[in-house]
Amino acid sequence: MTAYDVVVIGGGPAGLCAAIAAAEHGASTCIVDRQDSLGGQLVKQTHKFFGSKDELAGTRGIEIARILSERLARLKNATVLLEATALGYYPDNVLTVEHGGAFKKIHASSLIVATGASERMLAFPNNDLPGVYGAGAAQTLMNLHGVRPGDTVLMVGAGNIGLIVSYQLRQAGVNVAAVVEAAPVIGGYAVHASKIRRIGIPVLTRHSVKEVLGREAVESAVIWRLDASWQGIPGTESVVQCDVVCLATGLTPLVEILWQAGCRMKRVPELGGHVPVSDENMQTTVPGVFVAGDAAGVEEASAAMLTGRLAGLGAAHRLGCCPEYGPLSAEARRGLASLRTGPTSDKIRAGLQKLKEALP
Repeated sequence: MTAYDVVVIGGGPAGLCAAIAAAEHGASTCIVDRQDSLGGQLVKQTHKFFGSKDELAGTRGIEIARILSERLARLKNATVLLEATALGYYPDNVLTVEHGGAFKKIHASSLIVATGASERMLAFPNNDLPGVYGAGAAQTLMNLHGVRPGDTVLMVGAGNIGLIVSYQLRQAGVNVAAVVEAAPVIGGYAVHASKIRRIGIPVLTRHSVKEVLGREAVESAVIWRLDASWQGIPGTESVVQCDVVCLATGLTPLVEILWQAGCRMKRVPELGGHVPVSDENMQTTVPGVFVAGDAAGVEEASAAMLTGRLAGLGAAHRLGCCPEYGPLSAEARRGLASLRTGPTSDKIRAGLQKLKEALP
């Protein structure tokens, strides 16, 4: 069995920043990721990021993944396990991992869970037809593998993911027939909505998919208006000709290992579902177990990077490895507070307040 001061599960923006923060302050650190390269969602994000200079604002996501991976690789006390799947975490601080076809045990004095989130699907007739994708899957096909998902797309969801992927689809030469959004207003940033409107993509609020039509694959979709109770209004149906229906209907935190570790969990819809109760240092109710990124509540990648930094600093500080913890953690918290200002973050702030009230 190998042992490390800090073990990080997940190599996306939160996990990378957590591992860097812990290792830079002297903690022996291991990052475990099931993919064949680090970066997580960053590797398929070609748009430039918001945030501050410290979070590489103005840099494209794919470049951020490269910068952070190279920074981690320069740290001699950091170990990277790729194509490795975390299986379970046990009361004796042992993480079990499948790596290279072998079952391994890793002792973690502190554990950071940065497992991200999964895409939510939407229930409607024929939602299992080929051509119905999650927005992240379409983004992976385009930006990672250079494959167009289809010729004409109906995008469902006008949050940041739906808006950004719609723009990227058009950049790849794919027609976007429309973006439909169940809410009365667009959920994403105005800058993203303005970009897709400028290139002629209509956004229909208070609309959703009633059903998808097709024999062997998607051939068209039926959309309809929703009433104030989020129910479809008979007689408002219209048919959209498309061969792809792309679902950008939200994310759900991947927190199975936190349940299994015995962390206190709370369902917070504003943060995507069940998330662990954690303190300002990102430590859960299980001593030595920290959380970061979308596993702590679904936000933007810049926020994930800052929560990762906080968790990494907190894990190192817990082990006596970070004498500068006070000012460094305060700086990260100020950055998070800045990102969470404004009306677009009302939901996030409300969710975080619920978590704060749930602290022991």
